[in-house]
Amino acid sequence: MSAPLEITLHTPVKQLPGVRASNATALAALGVHNLGQLAAYLPMRHEAHQAETSIAEIRPGTIVTTRGEVTATRSVAGRSGKKSRFEAVLHDGTGRLDLVWFNAPYMRRTLHPGVRLSVHGDVRAFGSGIQVANPKYSILDDAKPEPIAAEARVRSVYPASEHISSNVIEEVIRATLPLALPLIDDHLLPEHRRKRELPELREAYRMIHLPETEAEAAGGRRRLAYDELLLLQLGVHMKRAHLRGTLRSPALAWSATIDQHIRARFPFALTPDQNRVLKEVTADLTKDTPTNRLIQGDVGSGKTIVALYAMLLAAASRHQAALMAPTELLAEQHFASISGMLGGSKVRVRLLTGSMSTRDRAVLLRELERGEIDLLIGTHAVISGGVKFHSLAVAVIDEQHRFGVHQRAALRSKGDATVGKAGIGVPPTEPETAGSISEPPHGPHPHAAPLTPHVLVMTATPIPRTLALTLFGDLDVSTIRTLPPGRKPVRTRVLTPDRTDLVYQFVRRRIDAGDQVYIVVPTIDSDALLASSTGVETSIASVESVMARLTSPGGALSGVRVAAMHGRLTQEERDATMRDFRDGRIRALVATTVIEVGVDVPTANVMVIEQAERFGLSQLHQLRGRVGRGRKQSVCLLIGDAVTEVAGQRLAVMRRVNDGFVLAERDFEIRGPGEVFGLRQSGVAPFKVADLMNDRDLLQLATRDAAAWIARSPALARPDESLVRRRLFKAHGPWIGIGDVG
Repeated sequence: MSAPLEITLHTPVKQLPGVRASNATALAALGVHNLGQLAAYLPMRHEAHQAETSIAEIRPGTIVTTRGEVTATRSVAGRSGKKSRFEAVLHDGTGRLDLVWFNAPYMRRTLHPGVRLSVHGDVRAFGSGIQVANPKYSILDDAKPEPIAAEARVRSVYPASEHISSNVIEEVIRATLPLALPLIDDHLLPEHRRKRELPELREAYRMIHLPETEAEAAGGRRRLAYDELLLLQLGVHMKRAHLRGTLRSPALAWSATIDQHIRARFPFALTPDQNRVLKEVTADLTKDTPTNRLIQGDVGSGKTIVALYAMLLAAASRHQAALMAPTELLAEQHFASISGMLGGSKVRVRLLTGSMSTRDRAVLLRELERGEIDLLIGTHAVISGGVKFHSLAVAVIDEQHRFGVHQRAALRSKGDATVGKAGIGVPPTEPETAGSISEPPHGPHPHAAPLTPHVLVMTATPIPRTLALTLFGDLDVSTIRTLPPGRKPVRTRVLTPDRTDLVYQFVRRRIDAGDQVYIVVPTIDSDALLASSTGVETSIASVESVMARLTSPGGALSGVRVAAMHGRLTQEERDATMRDFRDGRIRALVATTVIEVGVDVPTANVMVIEQAERFGLSQLHQLRGRVGRGRKQSVCLLIGDAVTEVAGQRLAVMRRVNDGFVLAERDFEIRGPGEVFGLRQSGVAPFKVADLMNDRDLLQLATRDAAAWIARSPALARPDESLVRRRLFKAHGPWIGIGDVG
């Protein structure tokens, strides 16, 4: 006789008592293979089922369960675009209830007069009576005793498949959950739970799977959502503590003289916001604690000047600095503008991109490792293999949302800073003078470990506070809100596709008056079709098709020099095109979103975006930011067909709002956190329970708790913390980069 099976959370579902093999197979296809995963397979919602009632007691606007006998049926074919339907009449001796199923022709083989049914669904008024559309039903077998009337209860509804229904999943979980609950250990102490009014973990799973009331279901969900947020915040704060408690960065020199020399290189006076952020950044850089700061500011707010100031502080202290941008076009733009500001100085600035020749790259890397380059500007190539700095002290990442945490960590790992280079054009370290904010460095930090660079990340996509806590919780945040003096808000109009000709008549008038224009389209070339809101198929606007339409004989821009800009052009082609556009030889640029960041042409003051409904809100705002950089009034014309409610909301918000911070919040509300800023590409961990839109208070609680916890125990190394540490590393270790912590 075989020994009885010892049940653990790792026991396969197919071995659990009472689970059919077919159901185990169907659950495996949903990713549920063992008892622990079955307990963690949570309902997507809960439905309050009222006690079964007679038809005479039913009122419209309620969800009911009732039973009766089918007295009549009929099938109605779909006509003129309407759905086919199957109708049935249900009587229970107290009244009549009409039932209807749409696009369900198979129902005529299932239901016929004389069949007894139990039905459940939403009741609505229908003519002089009442009706339930697409009700859930079960046929009552005449050969078996009729079940007793259902009592009121809260029912869990699970993500299902064609091979297993939510009802069956509920039955399986109801049968097996008692096996799992005793095996679930809690990682929170009773006192911690009591102060926050949280149930024990095993009880939370019982409450969310088998709630007795809706309030119980909400309470179970709150505990599990809190756990998700707490584990994330513990990881963020653990990484932060590790960075600040065990690593060191070069403490950079600052004095009034150094400040004066750097500011003399800037072509304009800084705004109060820029000066405030500079003060925050400088306070960081003059300490040997590694800086990890996000600088966010709207399009054109002057973040690059702040970054350049930090990079020049590194050069003044005989170290190196690097700036990494997401595209070659943006890297080239930074290189050109920074080189222009530093013209005539001894600061050595170089550009590193993936398209460099092997020979040029080899020469640059040798110079970089020998310390003969002070500021390196580049793309992802900066963090590629073989790139070694002599003394990297400041690393800047532009357009942070285009990179993930791994790229940030890779750039930080390029630092192994040591002091000892010759002076490089900005006054070297000098004795502390009035106005300095720190002692200058006097050589390498006494710690034997290699130094890590200070890291600044920048974004022109303002980040809602809720996302900042989750995406960039390990960063301090500095915000530049005001634009430089003289900037005028861009006027935005939304026009339907049938007014495209009027748009380009206006564009032609502006070009004839001396203006330059951006025209942005979704693709380079495409033969795909789109269904418009009128049901008429239209081709996707592409650089190729729009260029042909506008420049052909009789086209709106016939005779005007128009050029294309997109990602397939070589660096030389992009350079030549942008040079001609900046110099005014090209009057209109038809482009993809390659111009979303980094293109700065003050004389371009008209932006047209075709099929604007295909772009996200933050992307539209970034594109609009390409104009409005001069003193002349700029205009952004969005040609869009609101094919969905979300697209309509986006276009309406763009028309009304110019403030990028307000737009970021609205984008978050419209699209939710799953799509904003491409979170999955950025590496943010998904949540199964927590909802960043609706759980903001819970997130703040979890953030405060995690900060206090890590302050007490930076590595979660106490014996009673082993479980929470293990669960933290399993949930967030890979993406948040805490595998080496502690």
